[in-house]
Amino acid sequence: MSPSSRAADGRLDSRPDQPTGAAPGPGVTRLDLGPGAEALLAVPPGDPRPRPLLVFFHGAGGTAEQSLAAVAELVTARDVLLLAPTSTGTTWDLIDGGLGRDVAVLDAALAQVFARCPVSQVAMSGFSDGGSYALSLGVANGDLAAAVLAFSPGFVSSPGRYGRARFWLSHGTDDPVLPVDRCGRRVSAELLADGYDVTYEEFAGGHVLTPELVTAGLEWWLGAPAG
Repeated sequence: MSPSSRAADGRLDSRPDQPTGAAPGPGVTRLDLGPGAEALLAVPPGDPRPRPLLVFFHGAGGTAEQSLAAVAELVTARDVLLLAPTSTGTTWDLIDGGLGRDVAVLDAALAQVFARCPVSQVAMSGFSDGGSYALSLGVANGDLAAAVLAFSPGFVSSPGRYGRARFWLSHGTDDPVLPVDRCGRRVSAELLADGYDVTYEEFAGGHVLTPELVTAGLEWWLGAPAG
């Protein structure tokens, strides 16, 4: 899938619209994106209806399946659609050669989701390298994703700023992979200095993604606890 010039700027063209295709049933659907591209869509139980959509980016060396294992149960319990792409390289294109390939795959995946599912709002999320990617694409696409949830991110870097997403970040005080001082604390301060709405939470722990953190991020985004 060849990236467009807009993909090289981190821009996503797909937008929620009136679905025209058959809605996927509850459970996990593998989207048809062609060779070398993978994205999984987890759909909550129940009849099709407008639902929030969370896009989740795995950490370096991860896969869409690992994303689902980490967050799908908690996300779908909130009646939220979950889109989990797999990076085309060992990590996301922003970190591995420059924006383009993975942005194009994500845009194609979103187009399929929007064509089949009514979507009420969009958020981006991710862990580690995926957290950095969610932050960066969130800055570049705040006119699509109104919220970003970043777990233990390393940095934020975007060629352009569109819209004004709000941000929730968490980071472990004992993180040996992406130290909190030069990552979570610095990144949250940079976003605040740029005038964004930022919620930053630290926890006693290392480079981990726990159900408690996912729950906290979802409650920040969606409001009241599930159930």
